[in-house]
Amino acid sequence: MSEHERHFRALSQRQGTIAAVLTALMIALYFGFVLLIAYNRTLMARLIVPGLSVGILLGALVIVCTWLLTWVYVRWANTHYDTEIERLRR
Repeated sequence: MSEHERHFRALSQRQGTIAAVLTALMIALYFGFVLLIAYNRTLMARLIVPGLSVGILLGALVIVCTWLLTWVYVRWANTHYDTEIERLRR
């Protein structure tokens, strides 16, 4: 196996690890939210201010976390993965 192949495999494993970790975080956030809805309705129904419940706030935070995790992956891919792939192509 050549040095380029080893480097590509290591890069591919790193990409898979990062994708798996971010996916696991998203699944934990989402299912944690769903479980709170299912098993702790009184908490989710509690009003923080008139018109804003804990459930609505947490739902919005789940969406924001999704955007942030996507941004983390895209930033990593653009700054590390894509540059390494381009370097290996040369």
